[in-house]
Amino acid sequence: MNLDDPKVFSMLDPQNMIAEIDGLSAQLLDAWSLGQSLPLPNWQGIRHVLVAGMGSSALAADLLAAYVAPFCLVPVIVHRDYDLPAWAQGHETLVVALSHSGESEETLSAFERALGQNCRVVVISTGGRLVEKAQQADVTAWRYAYEGQPRLAIGYAFGLLLGLVQRLGLISTPEAELRAAVDAMHKQQTELGSTVPLTQNPAKRLAGQCMGRWVIVISAGILAPVARRWKEQINKAAKTWAQFEALPAANHTTLAGVLHPEGALAHTMALMLRARSMHPRNQKRVDITKEYFMLEGLGTDFVNARGDNPLAEMWTMLQFGEYVAYYLAMAYQVEPAPIMPIEGMKAYLRAA
Repeated sequence: MNLDDPKVFSMLDPQNMIAEIDGLSAQLLDAWSLGQSLPLPNWQGIRHVLVAGMGSSALAADLLAAYVAPFCLVPVIVHRDYDLPAWAQGHETLVVALSHSGESEETLSAFERALGQNCRVVVISTGGRLVEKAQQADVTAWRYAYEGQPRLAIGYAFGLLLGLVQRLGLISTPEAELRAAVDAMHKQQTELGSTVPLTQNPAKRLAGQCMGRWVIVISAGILAPVARRWKEQINKAAKTWAQFEALPAANHTTLAGVLHPEGALAHTMALMLRARSMHPRNQKRVDITKEYFMLEGLGTDFVNARGDNPLAEMWTMLQFGEYVAYYLAMAYQVEPAPIMPIEGMKAYLRAA
């Protein structure tokens, strides 16, 4: 497959998903600006933040939790399930019900439980039943508009979450870091776009390395949720298997699993995501893990984050992964936008 042929993109991508990927940095900045203007009660005394969401909504919350962990004095917990844990009680707990469509049944369930357990609640969505229920219950609802693929609205989900915790006084303003991240994404995009030839495009070349292989994405710290995002986008766009692992935990488990089955391991590609802001010991672990995999015969490669601050490293790496997953879909000659098995499962559950 010729990844430099524009006819390939127009044929396999009739929904123009590549344009949405190109717009990710602008989306992130727009979400931040929107989050500074939406209504928000003057709440005090919040000691726990729980974000209820699924798919890319939950992934945006993972990114937030990883980014603010070094300096936020309250925990940010991501909840991918129905209902709520028993500890989420009263006004000291803020529950953010985050669903792009407003129709995720797990998030709707968590929203109802949050009201029943007297939590403070904020809804973030484009609409749907979640916003309707928020309006009926007089709950703060932050709405945004996005016409593209729900999973590609991750910039809105993250930017609004970031604005929310900042306006509640849980973190100091990260605006300077955010704008630097957007600038770094703009700069990186000039090397990753679809018109950039394969010989000069690292995302196209990496997608080529992943062809015909089982992909595992490994990282640590702020890049651990980014590794998960790479896995999810490779699944959804390229319709191929992928997994992710987080260090240092993977060094206590995954390293032991590189002997069998030999045939499958020979067709594995381990991508090691690195950032300067990672803990020095985790940086060392990334290097050693790559060397160990290489000696055992697995395909491996490093991917280095760009930018001068942790937020920039997080988002340039995430942006890089969006392009890799897209080009891998083109290489496999599959349409990247549809996710029929997931939609089919949702329909089955609605009917059950």
